[in-house]
Amino acid sequence: MAGRRRVPGASVVALCLLLVSLVACGGGPAGDRVRAEVQALLDRRAGAVLDRDPAAYARTGTRDGYARLRAVPLADWSYRLTSLHRSGDTATASADLGYRVAGYDRSPVVTARTLRLSRDGDGRWAVESERPAEKSGQQLWDQGAVRAVTGSRSLVLGVGRPAEELRGYAELADRAVPAVSEAWGTRWPRRLVLLVPQSLEGMAGLLGSPASSYRGIAAVTTGETGTGARAPADRIIVNPDAFGVLGDSGRQVVLTHETTHVATRAHTTDATPLWLSEGLADWAGYRGTGRTPAEAAPELAHAVDRGEVPSRLPDDEDFRFAGAAGRLARAYESGWTACRLIADQWGEERLRGFYRAVGAHGRREGAVETAMRDVLGTTPEDFTRRWRDYLRTELG
Repeated sequence: MAGRRRVPGASVVALCLLLVSLVACGGGPAGDRVRAEVQALLDRRAGAVLDRDPAAYARTGTRDGYARLRAVPLADWSYRLTSLHRSGDTATASADLGYRVAGYDRSPVVTARTLRLSRDGDGRWAVESERPAEKSGQQLWDQGAVRAVTGSRSLVLGVGRPAEELRGYAELADRAVPAVSEAWGTRWPRRLVLLVPQSLEGMAGLLGSPASSYRGIAAVTTGETGTGARAPADRIIVNPDAFGVLGDSGRQVVLTHETTHVATRAHTTDATPLWLSEGLADWAGYRGTGRTPAEAAPELAHAVDRGEVPSRLPDDEDFRFAGAAGRLARAYESGWTACRLIADQWGEERLRGFYRAVGAHGRREGAVETAMRDVLGTTPEDFTRRWRDYLRTELG
């Protein structure tokens, strides 16, 4: 008939839309209802964690996980459902887990999680499993039951490590906090959270990276740079394999170094080169230890003895953990000697001011040049010349 055309596939499209609404594979009333049911399930699960209620937790599904994280002092724990893929009576949910450690985190730590769900004959959903989402690092309780030790300024959380060992970490951390405050100032939280996994592999799992990237690295600090006062507390993650071979003084230097990263985090931005951030952390770590430059910078001292004085300060690429060990050591030692030079010739207050000025620049281009001009009254070329002379004098 004139004026009427049959649209091929129109009935198929209509049927597919009806099926979508019925089985909740997408939007629509049924899909929205299932999402609401799953979010409510996750809310109940989070409430059970905060209430320390194992029975309520068990009513939401698998009990795995509850006992492992029971020792962690939590101020907040919540899930935000981000996606849901359902197939009949099973589903896979993606959610952002946000949590705060009581007394330490000012803002939530947020991590992506994947949850497997099932629905019983009465239509109730339950959690079958929970794990880190793809490309997300593990949380410590993913690796086993967490043991907690509290210091005067620190919280140490460990898996598979004896309580006496964890107390030793707390003592190191408690000494590091005042040492860093003396070197940097007191305008930072002055509280630390240390994570001590069972092995190097556990450390790598927390960082979501291959273990080979951190072999020989005693500890690292995680956190968002330049995020200001509302940033969540950093985590100092220990590699017990490498940390265990250090002497007492070496352990203290490492913990003080990492604590400096926590203290300076709000002033460390994309504008801050690694030679400055790592150099300042080493400067604070070695400050007051009585270590001579040759003792603190042996690789660089050997290079100077061979007449191989570096022609430039290290760039960020020189600090790659996966690079040659000697190159990495010289990069750290170069940053340390550069910051030590500023403290010696311009004073510690100028060193702190220089660090803050570089971070405040906002972008890498021009940051060091501007701060050297405004704070130190010099240029990168003149500073590099002074630094090379300093290496010959202090290490030669």
